[in-house]
Amino acid sequence: MIGAWPNEALWLLTGAAAFAAGVLNAIAGGGSFLTFPALVFAGVPPLAANATSAMAVSPGYLGSVLGFRSELRTLPRALLQREVLIAAVGGLIGAGLLLITPDRVFAGLVPWLLLLATALFAAGPWLAKRHGGQGQAAWRLPGLMAVSIYGGYFNGGLGILLMALYTLTGESRLNTVNALKNLNSFVLSLLSVAAFAVAGAIVWPQALWMMALATVGGWVGARWAKRLPARWVRGLVIGTGLVMSSVFFYRA
Repeated sequence: MIGAWPNEALWLLTGAAAFAAGVLNAIAGGGSFLTFPALVFAGVPPLAANATSAMAVSPGYLGSVLGFRSELRTLPRALLQREVLIAAVGGLIGAGLLLITPDRVFAGLVPWLLLLATALFAAGPWLAKRHGGQGQAAWRLPGLMAVSIYGGYFNGGLGILLMALYTLTGESRLNTVNALKNLNSFVLSLLSVAAFAVAGAIVWPQALWMMALATVGGWVGARWAKRLPARWVRGLVIGTGLVMSSVFFYRA
């Protein structure tokens, strides 16, 4: 029961969830699965919890982007600008859909999308090696738009979908995949939460508290991600995807 917990314990719960989400998003994605239930447990209504959770984890992506500056500097500026623009537009479209569409319509697709993304990410190195990343590269920008719309609508599993997308379209360097995932996640989340804020769907005291801790967690997670062996990071991503898929299938 919520009432059995002192208020300080609930603030500690949401803060710990935000920090852990920042770490997880930097390494593997899926941090919103920690922040969303923590907010619901703290007494925030589900719709407001979804919007507040999206805002809480968005600064964590900034911390992660700062941690991957060296990887981003190696990429063409024109490519980064093009992808950031696509992520921003997709995030706004997704946020608009969330505000006008019943959650239950999209919720039924979430576990299937997560499971598919996890399978694609797991098979990514084999597919890239088999096909050399040539044919799939044409799907990079349209795929980014689709994933950005998803991320603006429902943030859960966004990191896994982005990592699957970049792996399938020929990016073999895991740290670069992580850097791109964090950059575009930050951009689309920033725009989508701005739409949520205008619509009055965010619980600000919890959002501000969780934003600060998620940012610290994102910076810590970026450092850990670069130090861990690539196979460990890949295994964590796949494990996170399977766990999230199972939980969402159970909730469906």
